[in-house]
Amino acid sequence: MKVSPSVKTGIEGTNEFPTIQNALDHHPFAGPGGRVFIEIEPGTYHERVIVTQNHQNVTLLGMGAKPEDTVITAGMNAKMAGGTFFTETAEINGDGFEADNLTFENSAGNTGPAVAAAVRADRAVFKHCRFLGHQDTLFADYGRQYYVDSYITGVVDYIFGAGTAVFERDVLESNGPGFVTAQSRTAADQTSGYVILNSKVTSAIDQNAGPLDPSTPGAKSAASAKKAISLGRPWRPYARVIFINTELSADVSPAGWNNWGKASNEKTAYYAESGNTGPGAKSGDRVKWAHQLSPAEVQMYLPAQFLKGKDNWNPVAEAARLP
Repeated sequence: MKVSPSVKTGIEGTNEFPTIQNALDHHPFAGPGGRVFIEIEPGTYHERVIVTQNHQNVTLLGMGAKPEDTVITAGMNAKMAGGTFFTETAEINGDGFEADNLTFENSAGNTGPAVAAAVRADRAVFKHCRFLGHQDTLFADYGRQYYVDSYITGVVDYIFGAGTAVFERDVLESNGPGFVTAQSRTAADQTSGYVILNSKVTSAIDQNAGPLDPSTPGAKSAASAKKAISLGRPWRPYARVIFINTELSADVSPAGWNNWGKASNEKTAYYAESGNTGPGAKSGDRVKWAHQLSPAEVQMYLPAQFLKGKDNWNPVAEAARLP
């Protein structure tokens, strides 16, 4: 199936559609072991997209030379929508979803919570994708998710939710002071958590700029970081985030982690690092309740193990099948 701005009508039963949602609404369902491929021609698609639960094993392929060529964008923020969880440009609910060579953008700007993509799908793979926003860019909320060779940018809690996700060879760029992650595991026996592996945490913070305008959304939490990046804070008490072999910017706070104003979170949240590099990786300055992993512990958090599940899913092999 094909999506292109040059297509003027989308009629059920055809293979060419003018919008991504039109194609999602009319594609044939994948049979057992099957997969639906939707090729999206380069262009900027001003639409909100939803992949419903019954639309499983769908792959969206950007047909441009790079992910910047094919952009899905909308500009809804929490005030406009009536809450954070109604703002997403793309909502992914169908298991087995895959995307390659695409940009997901929330163009609302620094106006409070505004989600570029909400992912509530098991066995989801994003390869060569970009997620652009400010506060709450990527809602990685449910299921096993694998983000590889991708780019995510934001300010406050820009990767958040209760998903079980690995981010490998990604660039996480903070475009202002704030918090990279806000994971929300609620109990110690839950398998969810975020692993950032072989990646880069970069910064676009202007350290020579004046103080934040107090009216700026997220200014209170950002100011508490003193123009620095925190690797994470616990949205829920048992939040779990691990950074492994990742290059950390000089703007990463020496403390590394934040307890979100609750000392009790220090007893339940699990924040850990191993083998990180760069000026922000000085583990001796970290909060005392953070962990340093042993080589044996690192193995637990590699994608083939952390995302394996009871069905022996191999996200690395799955991603390798994409272009």
